[in-house]
Amino acid sequence: MGFVRALLRTAALGGLAGAGVTSYALWEARQYTVRRYDVRVLPAGMQPLRVLHLTDIHMTPGQTRKQEWLRSLAALSPDLVIDTGDNLAHRRAVPVVLDSLGPLLDVPGVFVHGSNDYFEPGLRNPFGYLLPDDGKRYDHTPQLPWRELSAGLAGAGWLDLTNRRAGLTVGEATLAFAGVDDPHLSYDDLPAVAGPADATADLRLAVAHAPYLRVLDQFAADGYDAIVAGHTHGGQVRLPLPGGSRAYATNCDLEPARARGLSRHPADSRPGDPGSSWLEVSAGIGTNPYSRVRIACRPEAVLLTLLPVG
Repeated sequence: MGFVRALLRTAALGGLAGAGVTSYALWEARQYTVRRYDVRVLPAGMQPLRVLHLTDIHMTPGQTRKQEWLRSLAALSPDLVIDTGDNLAHRRAVPVVLDSLGPLLDVPGVFVHGSNDYFEPGLRNPFGYLLPDDGKRYDHTPQLPWRELSAGLAGAGWLDLTNRRAGLTVGEATLAFAGVDDPHLSYDDLPAVAGPADATADLRLAVAHAPYLRVLDQFAADGYDAIVAGHTHGGQVRLPLPGGSRAYATNCDLEPARARGLSRHPADSRPGDPGSSWLEVSAGIGTNPYSRVRIACRPEAVLLTLLPVG
């Protein structure tokens, strides 16, 4: 009997601990923050540019707190907005996303889509984010109204970079862009955007939803100063450690150490090395609505302040 009581007590304590972790993970998934980086990529003497990176919003109509927080980001006064996809998580989310972006749609912007813009989300194990990519793709659910989303963003003046190159003037700076459709679904058409980046532009930026190595390698080799991506959710469930945290997985072939934040690509390169770029990967704002948990990885938008070199 003593053994049985000890076993039941252990099970009860385990259940309480599990409930506590789940409650915390649900709470953290709503603690929105802005992560900031300074990146020296502009020609000497140019005025700084403030670039707001939004990704993985995963919006449903009932997420009013997220919607209010998104509206508040206009107070950051960005010069450019980059949206790297997975804006949708519901078939009625397009007008909600556009309304939540609000004044940001009056700012110059560019965008690409992710898999969750194309297909309805499905029920999945939230701790699957701890495991490497198993190759399974959730592309057999009903389609979401991504064409309506594209029309809304493009109608506001944002550039659609889906397997395209384009140019844009922001303030005094001329920007050259390349973007690809979602590499997670193998929708990326790298030959369509291949070739040396525009050497006459003041800044060359590449955009993708998912930071797969084949995409990063080509953009870096083609001479883009920086690459911007999302998709990883920063690992979503990270191991808290003194001085930081560690991701277990990225849901792509990027190594977990670069699941979130600013780094170089290739990883061992330095600024000024030929064939290398800055890489900024955002942990994103939302999650799959059926696994809305985060641990040691708060939802975020990223504000990049681009500065002159030297």
